[in-house]
Amino acid sequence: MAFDALMVLGSLVLLYLGAAGLVRGSASLALRLGLTPLIVGLTVVAYGTSMPELVVSSKAALAHQGDIAVGNAVGSNTLNIGVILGMTALICPLRVQFQLVKVDTPVMIGASVLFLAMFRDAHISRPEAAVLFLGIVVYTIANIHLGRQHAAAEIRNAFDASVPGLSRHWAVDLFFILIGLLVLVVGSRLLVTGSVNLARAWGVSEAVIGLTIVAAGTSTPELATSIVAAWNKQADIALGNIVGSNTYNMLCIPGISGLLAPIDGAGISAFDLGVMLGTSAILLPILWTGFRLRRWEGAVLLLIYCGYVAVLWPK
Repeated sequence: MAFDALMVLGSLVLLYLGAAGLVRGSASLALRLGLTPLIVGLTVVAYGTSMPELVVSSKAALAHQGDIAVGNAVGSNTLNIGVILGMTALICPLRVQFQLVKVDTPVMIGASVLFLAMFRDAHISRPEAAVLFLGIVVYTIANIHLGRQHAAAEIRNAFDASVPGLSRHWAVDLFFILIGLLVLVVGSRLLVTGSVNLARAWGVSEAVIGLTIVAAGTSTPELATSIVAAWNKQADIALGNIVGSNTYNMLCIPGISGLLAPIDGAGISAFDLGVMLGTSAILLPILWTGFRLRRWEGAVLLLIYCGYVAVLWPK
């Protein structure tokens, strides 16, 4: 069991390093191809931090471990809001830009509702996965269009500061992309294998492991990105990273994973899905109240997540 725990801890380091390398290389290559830092921030950086979730869930789906595949996406969304936004607000209260919240947060909630509708029978078929994947394609195109048309200068500057700069040569970009992807694949294999072994050793279900340990591990890039952004008082990056990541988790992860192999997640309960949707829904009135995420509101989000884990984890 000690070896499995070390395997999980090592995989978390690999997932973080792989995502960081992938984002660095992809962002530099995108800038080299003429994309603006704002568009790179809305796409490459935002989705790059969610790459660990995608790789892990895809690996789990192909191995017919549906509880881990779905639990990873559902658990990551709950953790992103409860823990990451909660901790970020405790570090620095976040001032919310109306034009970033009026579309993205309702879309995040809508994506959660769409996923729940598809998953009502605890199964994601390939046609349902195709609908979810189409949703992330439409959302990404619309997000790029809105970003170009309506982003204020303050938001553009925040995204500019968050995007890695150009490397010396395009070959360096490709090196970081390829190495990042390779490290992500290795890290995902270690995380899934170690987590399943721990679940068996501890006598808990794969669903619980997926909702907690795997979800926490794959969310480390979002945690690092949001905390650094909050520390630098870049509220739009900190909040947009989480909202965009949660939308991606509900559409792209089950979409691509389900296209690779139909997913059965009978171990994911209605309670788990309800908590995920509830934390997503409660975020909207919190953000629209004074357009600020205050420290005490962050503490409430953190307490909600702690209560959820206390109920979820077997005594």
